[in-house]
Amino acid sequence: MRTITLEEQEQIKSIIQKCKVCYVGMSDEKGVPYVLPMNFGFLGNIIYLHSAQEGKSISILDKNPKVCITFCTEPELVWQNEEVACSYRVRSESIICNGEVVFEEDYDEKVKALDIIMRQYSDRDFNYSEPSVKNVKIWKVDIQEISAREYGVPGVKAIKYKDRFI
Repeated sequence: MRTITLEEQEQIKSIIQKCKVCYVGMSDEKGVPYVLPMNFGFLGNIIYLHSAQEGKSISILDKNPKVCITFCTEPELVWQNEEVACSYRVRSESIICNGEVVFEEDYDEKVKALDIIMRQYSDRDFNYSEPSVKNVKIWKVDIQEISAREYGVPGVKAIKYKDRFI
């Protein structure tokens, strides 16, 4: 199994757009990690997230806004020889990024953020009720560091057979 580092921005953007969930990691004041699966939107260098106004994550982020966000495409089991266990591998792509959460409080900016989040899942336009917008917590994460990898890449000596590398 080979792992390739990806650096092209369009390729990184494409991987993020394939994902339906991201995982947001944070640490409380005792250094205990807390990770949440979340829906998201992505535009430019910003990841947009949403949640309730209160809860464990909000309490943690009020004290330490630093987060690590990961994305992973749907893993695919592949092999070189169906009879040989060590020839099996999982192919996928992943992104790890770090940044700091800033909570968006401006009503119009919250609507824009919700539109960006919804575009990740649908091409439709949506309307939001005023209470919904006021009661949602919008997280903006400006990506400060990002790394991308592709896992389970066939070796240079692999042979393609019936749309599969062997």
